[in-house]
Amino acid sequence: MAACLSGLALATAFPAQAEMKPTLSFRGVPGVIDMPSGESQPDGTFSMSASHFGGIRRGALSFQISSRVAATYRFERVGDWNALFPGDSSTYEGKSFDLRFTLLEETDSLPSVTLGLQDVFNTGKDGAEYIAATKTFGDRLKVTAGVGWGRLGSYGSMGSPFGARPVSDFGLGGKPEPENWFAGPAAAFAGVEWKINDAWTVKAEYSSDAYAEYAGTRDVFERDSPLNFGVEYSRGRFFKAGLYSLYGSEIGLSFQLVLDPKTAIAPGGRAPVAIGKRPSRSADPEAYDGGWVTQPDAGTVLQANLAKRLAVDGIRVEGLAYSPGKAQLRIRSTRAEPEAQVIGRVARAMSHVMPASVEVFEIVPVAQGIGVSKITVRRSDLEALEHIAGNHAAIRDRVVISDAGPVPEGLVFPEDRYPKFTWSLKPALRLSSSLKGDAGLRLRGTYEIQPGLILGGSVYQTLTGRPAADPATPGPLPPVRSRSAEYLENGEPALESLTLAWYARPAENFYSRVTVGYLETMHAGISAELLWKPVDSRLALGVEVNHTKQRDTDGGFGFGEFDYEVTTGHVSAYYDFGRGYSGQLDVGKYLAGDVGATLSLDREFANGWRFGAFATLTDASDEEFGPGSFDKGIRVTIPLDWLMGRKAGNSVSRTFRPYSSDGGARLNVSGRLYETIRDYQGNELDDQWGSFWR
Repeated sequence: MAACLSGLALATAFPAQAEMKPTLSFRGVPGVIDMPSGESQPDGTFSMSASHFGGIRRGALSFQISSRVAATYRFERVGDWNALFPGDSSTYEGKSFDLRFTLLEETDSLPSVTLGLQDVFNTGKDGAEYIAATKTFGDRLKVTAGVGWGRLGSYGSMGSPFGARPVSDFGLGGKPEPENWFAGPAAAFAGVEWKINDAWTVKAEYSSDAYAEYAGTRDVFERDSPLNFGVEYSRGRFFKAGLYSLYGSEIGLSFQLVLDPKTAIAPGGRAPVAIGKRPSRSADPEAYDGGWVTQPDAGTVLQANLAKRLAVDGIRVEGLAYSPGKAQLRIRSTRAEPEAQVIGRVARAMSHVMPASVEVFEIVPVAQGIGVSKITVRRSDLEALEHIAGNHAAIRDRVVISDAGPVPEGLVFPEDRYPKFTWSLKPALRLSSSLKGDAGLRLRGTYEIQPGLILGGSVYQTLTGRPAADPATPGPLPPVRSRSAEYLENGEPALESLTLAWYARPAENFYSRVTVGYLETMHAGISAELLWKPVDSRLALGVEVNHTKQRDTDGGFGFGEFDYEVTTGHVSAYYDFGRGYSGQLDVGKYLAGDVGATLSLDREFANGWRFGAFATLTDASDEEFGPGSFDKGIRVTIPLDWLMGRKAGNSVSRTFRPYSSDGGARLNVSGRLYETIRDYQGNELDDQWGSFWR
């Protein structure tokens, strides 16, 4: 993967690490060379890897969901799959998901032990199960031993301790077959790693994978030995590259990029200024005189001073309302900073700018022109608690987080706030689930007419690369997604979206959105949404209704190519489990007319990193859905602030599926309400309140 190669330059900024951290196998999971190990990555770790040997290319994305559970998405491409048949140069492409469970963490006397399910959804040719144990001796030697079934039990069988393995009814694939797990022949594998110094490691392993179809039936490569050897070079804490001798006949290469979302690459932001301290009322009673509110230019001056102080932290002033004793400042952050830190920075700025008579600060974060919460801070609490021990908990006990409420009378907007036009032209990269993609330019424009009323759109022009979609054969269902590759191939340039959106707060705890226009690359129409989300509740409920028509594949304004339109809708429940974990259940009708439900689970970090998995089951049959049987996948969001070492507030998101089809497809309308308003509400702020004073 290109990201792994570019990671070498990124890693040179960091010193080498002495300890023996887990390395990745050729399948992208913690392992020795081609075999897994019993180790796990630290909680939250995200890794990307690429490997090649014997005509087999693999790319993998792995995420340590918790300290004991990890998931991996892997893509494999094998050239000359039918090499034994002259004139047939077809290529095999397979995608699979793995799950790993840490059964035992390493201690001074015990090894770490992991149970793994390889290709758990039965989507490719990689199905296997294993139990592996790894023990570290000192800071240089590491030994792994394990037992595998399926692919990993195909060489050197020790018998079938749990009975015969049923014949796999692969069919359309995509469904777990738990009756096969740990059944059939079992075989042992083992490996050893020796860390020569902080940069170089040598490895050797005994493999229990016979590669029966690859090296036998297909003759992709010759498997002359179960022994593999390798040497790896580490640069910094992120990057590794390796050179290997595999199976007695092949030379292999691997690249690994291991990232920790909890540890920022970007340098720390600007150090916070101290709280502005007021003189005592007895020492300077005139400073507390509220007569300043009668000055005609008071709002303009205060607003300009606040905007200047907050601009250095990427915080924009959206409006200011005030009285002698209270001020409400509406703000919007343009960076991927922890939300509690943003609130703390705003409170500091207000302590320096607002006259001494203002005791109560109301900070209202704004998203899409609407207030999403109100954080009320007493100025005297800021002054008293700044330097005491445990000041984070102390200030949280006195801060009130409540519904944003209506726009206050007398709210003054910055002179240049509405209407406002912004635009950008930036390089862009689109990736498919097969880890192929194209690079191009994306032109975005936004015209904010008034609070909550936004006209926006984007145009994409491909510059180089392959279409960022996997070709799919349309089945019995309407081709609402299966022809996505045609949209990417034919649209140059392509109008991705052109919409008018209206956001509002129809009542306390309620939020609404109506979006009309070219909603996404493939569909245009109207989308309406209503969300109930109390600011202090972990639960939110929503309903969405859409009526759309399928667009032509040329990326223009036409609709004549398909003559397909549909009304869809979902009822949704959202729940915040705390500590960055959240879940979502959507029940309703999808774009192809099928009816069912989608369950999603996500983990999000304060700096904007996000990982999630989802599965959709509908009344579309396996045959109607096609390969994969039902829709499922993982999604990743990476903040560019973190990755590029600069503060820009941008991120890149991608969803990876083993198969793309028309069943379970939902409209890709942007700006859905829950993700728009949740960041500055009670539970989200509480999860990272420790950053308030930073």
